[in-house]
Amino acid sequence: MTRARAQRETSAGGVVYRLHEGGALFLLIKDSYQNWGFPKGHLETGERAEEAAMREVREETGIDDLAMRGRIETIDWYFRFRGQLIHKVCHFFLMETGQATTNPQQAEGITACRWVSYDDARAAISYANARKVLGRANEMIGGSNAPSVDEPKLPASPQRELQLGLPIDIPRRGDRS
Repeated sequence: MTRARAQRETSAGGVVYRLHEGGALFLLIKDSYQNWGFPKGHLETGERAEEAAMREVREETGIDDLAMRGRIETIDWYFRFRGQLIHKVCHFFLMETGQATTNPQQAEGITACRWVSYDDARAAISYANARKVLGRANEMIGGSNAPSVDEPKLPASPQRELQLGLPIDIPRRGDRS
């Protein structure tokens, strides 16, 4: 029996923060599947990951005032889309803004944007790999990643997440960003 070969897709996105009197606030987007995460999308032909990340953040959130602060991390996962196995690779970058207003790109399924504290972002983000990206971003801006006293430790495996009824790092069918 031969194994199906995964089609590789490359995306880039941004973890956007702004400084507020109480500390840093992080921007989350809500997709059409009701998952909270970060703006991201496919690289266009000839586009560098940094350029794609800035473009996608601008398009999906309406934020124009962005300053690139550095590469956070690259994550990857597998999922099926229309019967095809996809290997998604996504490069994340840290971006800073002073702009508080957003304009979610509803034509692309972005149903909401919101600014939240680090702890609230950790609680809201749907996927463990995105929470890891958030943690690294928070470290980069000088924040502490110690879990709150009442915050449970994350499960160690996707099987454990399923047992606990938590979302796992496999985007839902049709998620191709």
